[in-house]
Amino acid sequence: MSDVMIRVPAEVRDQLAAVAEARGTSLRALMQEIAAQTLTPEQIKERADRTRDLLAERFGHYVTDEESAEMRRKMREATAVHRATLTQPEQSR
Repeated sequence: MSDVMIRVPAEVRDQLAAVAEARGTSLRALMQEIAAQTLTPEQIKERADRTRDLLAERFGHYVTDEESAEMRRKMREATAVHRATLTQPEQSR
């Protein structure tokens, strides 16, 4: 196993360390978990293609490029709203 040094602001390091501690794991293990869960653009495309094939085969629904683009837009909006709520102080939620 090779080591890699990643430079991040102290606040990011502290946040990651706090998450790792809360999970009862090491910072190294947390970073490995994050990397394993984060998909590359190629993996995302492969999943989307498999999902399109499944919808077509099992349900007879053929997802158009326009439907895909609209769903991506909605997902980006939902993610932005979710992230915004995470950054709000606990009292204002």
